Amino acid sequence: MDGRRAAEVRPSFDCARLTLARRLRGLRKNQLAQAVGTTPAAIGRYEAGVAHPGAATLPRLAIALGVPPAFFRPGSGPVAPAADAAHFRSLRSTTQIERDQALAYGRLAADIVAALEDLVDFPRARLPEFPVPPDEIGGAAPVEAARLARRELVGADGPIPHLVRVLEQHGVIVLTLPPSTERVDAFSIGAHPRPLVLFNPAKGDRARNRFDAAHELGHLVMHADAEPGSRIVEDQAHRFAAEFLMPADQIAGRLPATADWDRLAELKGVWGVSIAALLYRARTLGVMREPVYRAAVAALARQGHRRAEPGPPRPLESPTMLVRAVELAAEAGVDRDRLAALARVPRPDLDLLVPPRR
Repeated sequence: MDGRRAAEVRPSFDCARLTLARRLRGLRKNQLAQAVGTTPAAIGRYEAGVAHPGAATLPRLAIALGVPPAFFRPGSGPVAPAADAAHFRSLRSTTQIERDQALAYGRLAADIVAALEDLVDFPRARLPEFPVPPDEIGGAAPVEAARLARRELVGADGPIPHLVRVLEQHGVIVLTLPPSTERVDAFSIGAHPRPLVLFNPAKGDRARNRFDAAHELGHLVMHADAEPGSRIVEDQAHRFAAEFLMPADQIAGRLPATADWDRLAELKGVWGVSIAALLYRARTLGVMREPVYRAAVAALARQGHRRAEPGPPRPLESPTMLVRAVELAAEAGVDRDRLAALARVPRPDLDLLVPPRR
């Protein structure tokens, strides 16, 4: 490429956008290099900013990554979330590629929200803060944090009818990840610039969906400065979720001391939590003795109910805030194509993250 053409390409190429697009598609450098007919080293130089793709290579990159060439142009926008800022669950069962892909979708979500902020009014982001030391094992702090959060966010006794709606009403962006990220569990990011919670697309279980939401809320309330991924931090979020969804003073007297499956199924329907979560709660509150609990969990496993519990399926708590925001933008004259262009997000990815109402 001659000097004049190189000068034309360099100002219009943002190396970080190439990394974002590659991670979005779950590709390694060697896979992308093979798709565009270059070398992994060349892809590495492009992403490091020490070299720029030529005029012939740029369209091939765009085609291979399913983005328009304009995706690579420099522009302002939210800072991409860092892996060490996200509270991922099940770190041991996912690869770095899978986590990078999920984070890339988190970045697109932030870009969509940033574009919408200029068009619609979102609820103010307001969550209580109750920092819990990340090395505190078995203390009362997660329970106290859950009680504080419940008072401020819910303000009423009894089951929470729609937990995802509670999060959205307090300015949390809630999304379901695309199917390509099904091995990634729920995760959250505290400041992006809004709190962000993304769910696993493959669980398909309302009770687990709600517990995940409460678990991630626990991270947002307690763990602004905690290093993600430790067993202690995850246990704290688990204990937060149990108290937030099933306050001890409201449910302890209703839990069975034995594996009363009819009673547990009834409580599942009322409180919107899984039988497994109810058994966990009965054990931690001292209602159910450890041997009884272990036998009940083993019975669930034998019957294949650890992943798919008995009972009629109930609809998931689907996020609606961004869907409604996109609809309001359309009413103001900014349709999905225009919004995708403003956010610099490929239209198919916008529709994956914020599906249109049917």
